[in-house]
Amino acid sequence: TNDTLTSDVIGRRVEVNGEYATVRFSGIVPPVAGCWLGVEWDNPERGKHDGSHEGTVYFKCRHPTGGSFIRPNKVNFGIDFLTAVKNRYVLEDGPEEDGKEQVVIIGSRPVETIGFDSVVKQQSENKLRCPSGSAPLTGAFSALKVLVLNRTGITWAEVLRCASACPVLEELYLESNDIVISERPTDVLQTVKLLDLSSNRLIDESQLFLIAYLPRLEQLILSDIGISSIHFPDAGIGCKTSMFPNLQYLVVNDNQISQWSFINELDKLRSLHALSCNRNPLTEGDKAAQTTRQLIIAKIGQLRTLNKCKILPEERRGAELDYRKAFGNEWKKAGGHQDPARNRPDEAFLAAHPRYQLLCLKYGAPEDGELKIQQPFMLKNQLLTLKIKCPNQPDQKVLEKQLPDSMTIQKVKGLLSRLLRVPVSDLLLSYESPKMPGREIELENDLQSLQFYSVENGDSLLVRW
Repeated sequence: TNDTLTSDVIGRRVEVNGEYATVRFSGIVPPVAGCWLGVEWDNPERGKHDGSHEGTVYFKCRHPTGGSFIRPNKVNFGIDFLTAVKNRYVLEDGPEEDGKEQVVIIGSRPVETIGFDSVVKQQSENKLRCPSGSAPLTGAFSALKVLVLNRTGITWAEVLRCASACPVLEELYLESNDIVISERPTDVLQTVKLLDLSSNRLIDESQLFLIAYLPRLEQLILSDIGISSIHFPDAGIGCKTSMFPNLQYLVVNDNQISQWSFINELDKLRSLHALSCNRNPLTEGDKAAQTTRQLIIAKIGQLRTLNKCKILPEERRGAELDYRKAFGNEWKKAGGHQDPARNRPDEAFLAAHPRYQLLCLKYGAPEDGELKIQQPFMLKNQLLTLKIKCPNQPDQKVLEKQLPDSMTIQKVKGLLSRLLRVPVSDLLLSYESPKMPGREIELENDLQSLQFYSVENGDSLLVRW
């Protein structure tokens, strides 16, 4: 490449010793003579500055160490199309560099794969450059419903400009672009149902509010954006926010969420039915995974799926009863009382436990006897005194047995089979509680424990065959 270059190199993609960059500047950089290219590296750790030299700004980078000045003769401006396709997608003949075979299971069949690692190493995403001053794009892709712009270096302003070309767009993927949401979409993105903003670590809580009124947004993926808090200022305790009105599925994996207040706020989303919240400090702490799951279920009332696992009615009931019991003493100290006329917990308690009052209405306020044991999540062998009734066998006397709450339904059936002399396969179990008169809960999962179903002291096991 000649040392004298015209301005049309600005925006060109280049390669230097295996590293990729975009040309942002071409010209003289005093006091050193000759032509220089100012480049912004795809990998910001490769650079040395932000496009400035001795107080003069020659170009701008998204990262403070994303830029470098390079002589034109050190830069590779590209190769012909066929060579590029071969380098990117075709494996060279001869032995594989890694010398490894991999076996993956597709369906039920093992499939040998050779060379996948090398293909991955050669993959690099295309950087998107929207020409300035070009004709409007409105309606150019009138039928396009899915647009993937991951790792293209696109800005939010360019996203909105591209979106104007896609009036029926439903899915938009923008992973790893260092996007800053700088303005609210007004006449674009109005049909989008799925938006993926994963690994855009410059996005913060205030920026999310700019996309909070997209009318058809149902799925929002915010994995690995570094978010730690969220607050919907338009909704008080126990109220629903007007933001994200149709959001049904939220993904916040791999973030910095460490406070339960984040989960409390999600209960304000009126349409939220599914949540993925893996690998956050809140979910990776000292508490057992099952304990954390129960707390999230109890705190978000309308949730149906958590971390891609369906929440069954009995699991929700158990989680809410355990939650009500676990924080009962704290509730009483804060001003809670079994007498509705005297039940006035303070604002601090209600802020930390927004659904607690609702759970008391649903299941009744916790009695003093329930609050003596304040470790409902511990897998301890607490003995339960249970009545055993056989509704379809009027001649069978009511029995009373003490069983550990960790005992599985399968083992309970085995005990009853020996006791009643009935084959295990014929037994159907359920239970009733004096706290919920007239309601019968089926014990349908043999692998779960009595504790899972929130069977308590004084309840009655109903046995049918």
